[in-house]
Amino acid sequence: MPFTIAVAGKGGTGKTTLCGILISWLIQSGRKPVLAVDADANSNLNEVLGVEAPPSLGDIREEVAHAEMNGGIPASMSKQDYMEYRFNAALDEEDDFDMLVMGRTQGKGCYCFVNGLLQTQLQKFAGNYKYIVVDNEAGMEHISRGLLPAVDVLLLVSDCSRRGVQAVGRIAALAKELGLTSNMKLIINRAPSQELAAGILEEISLQNLELLGVVPQDTNIYDYDSAGKPTSTLPSDSPARKAFEPLIQSLFDK
Repeated sequence: MPFTIAVAGKGGTGKTTLCGILISWLIQSGRKPVLAVDADANSNLNEVLGVEAPPSLGDIREEVAHAEMNGGIPASMSKQDYMEYRFNAALDEEDDFDMLVMGRTQGKGCYCFVNGLLQTQLQKFAGNYKYIVVDNEAGMEHISRGLLPAVDVLLLVSDCSRRGVQAVGRIAALAKELGLTSNMKLIINRAPSQELAAGILEEISLQNLELLGVVPQDTNIYDYDSAGKPTSTLPSDSPARKAFEPLIQSLFDK
């Protein structure tokens, strides 16, 4: 089974940027092959990685569900074969990593059959990788539905505010309720410095969160984003990268 790292947090905390750095670090440290999964409904992990977004699984699921209901599946193909044929179009194969975009959640109607096929195909793909990195929305829809592999580490990303820490506290509570993983780590991102105020440390304790580390505000990220450059290619001396990469390494040192 692959080692799966899921990243979650409310919007605007920089979790997708950190996902890109994480994927880049895995590749540079020889931990390949890597599957990058964009499971956020507001998909933009491809931009952070500097690649075109493939067709989303959500769109393909809608297409197959409608084809099943309306007789649009070719007579020469079984439902399973048609799903696998369409599903293969969703896997974007790059030189150093592959990528899947989960896309929108399901629409109206029964999706039991299509979801079952989707889960089966994802499990087949997952076996081809040593590492999977999942960029989640806060609700972790696709993991909670059992579509994605079991999570080995859940990285919770917050900004340096009480409300941000409270938000990831709710995500942690949801993860526990769903039985996703007991291995959850908090990262405070975009901090003015790497020293946290006493009130933030107090809130982290109140939420029963384990602080892995702090990543400072980095103007390089703004500059790269403004120029349309993928932030996964930030230079090694960028403050965010210098702070975050040792935190990733610590996950593998234990």
